[in-house]
Amino acid sequence: MIDTERPAYDELVARLGVPLGVEDARARWGSLVRDARNGATTLITRERWEWAALVPLSAVPGLLSGLPLVPLSTARGKLGDLVRQVAHPYEQEPVLLSRHRKPVAALVAAATLADGPAPRELPTAEVMLLGGGTVVLALDAHGRITASVRDQEGAEVALGTGDSIGQALDALENG
Repeated sequence: MIDTERPAYDELVARLGVPLGVEDARARWGSLVRDARNGATTLITRERWEWAALVPLSAVPGLLSGLPLVPLSTARGKLGDLVRQVAHPYEQEPVLLSRHRKPVAALVAAATLADGPAPRELPTAEVMLLGGGTVVLALDAHGRITASVRDQEGAEVALGTGDSIGQALDALENG
């Protein structure tokens, strides 16, 4: 039997605020994307029962490679279809939103935020690289390898150390 009951989003609304309708989200698209790049999550609903969330890349679970990539300008015009796509009860695959072919944010099913694991506090090295950041490898004074993750503005957001490059990169992921 197919479960047609809408998931309870009360906890999400309490945590993230009242969702925007698709038209309201389109009208505020630029600022919503900017907010997502800065770590904010915005709930978006279509026809009151299809819910998605505009999230920062760090909130996307799993690997980013292989996920659909949609330019921001196209996503704005097709936002209703994209909300329906990610909210589909059997697929719920995130959609990456890009500027100049670089992922900057994502649309995910709101149900995954309520049911899934909590998003990471710091973005992974892969997310930072896809978002235009850098990973700098260096040898410190004690002969250990350091891996420093820097955002697009050059600010250090994570640091990992180890006896090898692999250990330093692993320390970033597990840090």
